[in-house]
Amino acid sequence: MLDWLTDPQIWGALLTLTALEIVLGIDNVIFISLVAERLPAEQRAKARAIGLGAALVMRLALLAAIAWIIGLTAPAITVFDFALSWRDLILLAGGLFLLVKATLEIHRSVEGEDHEADQGRAPGSFGLVIAQIMLLDLIFSLDSIITAVGMTRHLPIMITAVIIAVAVMFFAAAAVSGFISRHPTAKMLALSFLLLIGIALVADGLHFHIPRGYLYFAIAFSVLVELLNLSAARRRKASR
Repeated sequence: MLDWLTDPQIWGALLTLTALEIVLGIDNVIFISLVAERLPAEQRAKARAIGLGAALVMRLALLAAIAWIIGLTAPAITVFDFALSWRDLILLAGGLFLLVKATLEIHRSVEGEDHEADQGRAPGSFGLVIAQIMLLDLIFSLDSIITAVGMTRHLPIMITAVIIAVAVMFFAAAAVSGFISRHPTAKMLALSFLLLIGIALVADGLHFHIPRGYLYFAIAFSVLVELLNLSAARRRKASR
């Protein structure tokens, strides 16, 4: 046990995997923040807490079934000599769901339907939002755990990294959600991120891997430009 605690390679793997899990969790936080915006203000924090709690439970459950997770990469069906595993099919379904969801949300924002939704939401909207969050939690959790399994075989390291990453996601979710709610342009930018992530999931499902570094660089650059625009807008407003 003491050898495990003093091994620099173990700590290096833990730090690296934790950082990677936090980055991979950005997708989850953005989606939960956007979907929770469809709820009345008093229910949003509860929806975010349930969503992130489910994300943690799903990740830990998938870690407990590592052998099954690895088995998901074996070919499940073959279409014209093109083999698809269960992982591929899940990523395809998740990517298509994100594309449809983000497109519909962009349509509502551009057509001005958000204001009408705020005036009177359907009574079952909370359950629908939680169902959507749970569905995408499964997709993002699967991607996250497969990445973790590829980096280390030490189960305690994977569990620790996942717990730390979800804790960071929990504290970041409220800030991200508030920022998106206050700035309509940021909401549109976040929806475009979901489109980008959806395309990446579909590509992965079809065996065309897009390095995540490119995606996260594009997201970080866009966020920087948006922050500069907001800062310039505040300065113009103050000068007037």
